[in-house]
Amino acid sequence: MDFLAGIATAHISQDHKDVSKRIKIEPGRTFAGFGFSLALSNLRKRLLHGEQVQLKAVGFSDFPTLGPQVVTVTISHGGLDRMKMSGRSVKGDRFIIHSEIPFIANFFVNVPDTKVWLTNPAPAGFLRWEGPIVLPNDPLIRVDLLSGTKSGPAESAGG
Repeated sequence: MDFLAGIATAHISQDHKDVSKRIKIEPGRTFAGFGFSLALSNLRKRLLHGEQVQLKAVGFSDFPTLGPQVVTVTISHGGLDRMKMSGRSVKGDRFIIHSEIPFIANFFVNVPDTKVWLTNPAPAGFLRWEGPIVLPNDPLIRVDLLSGTKSGPAESAGG
């Protein structure tokens, strides 16, 4: 995503196609990928107090002819979790990024929530990300801060 030029591009490997499209972004309110971790760092206090925040996300649909789209997402705090990473047990605040898909589109596309964990206690730092990498039907992947042995699922830490 080139935010300055307003152009989103992706390579769809199964179709051997590059898809690119000019999109309208709102500076400071439109994010993609790791940019959400940075936005969450700034929104953390509001989200921990139960507020839900709407931002814009750049995404791709299962229909490559549609190209990249800007959709509204609702971000909320999902809880405090404990997870195993690299032989350690770490705590993180789970934030949920939920795409607000128009009702009629729900019949054609299923967009899973993306989850981002930030370190707990503060200061907020990236801990984990889970979601489809580009297309909504891509396999869910997990990116952890700490590498090493296979990471474990997040479990509620209460509080």
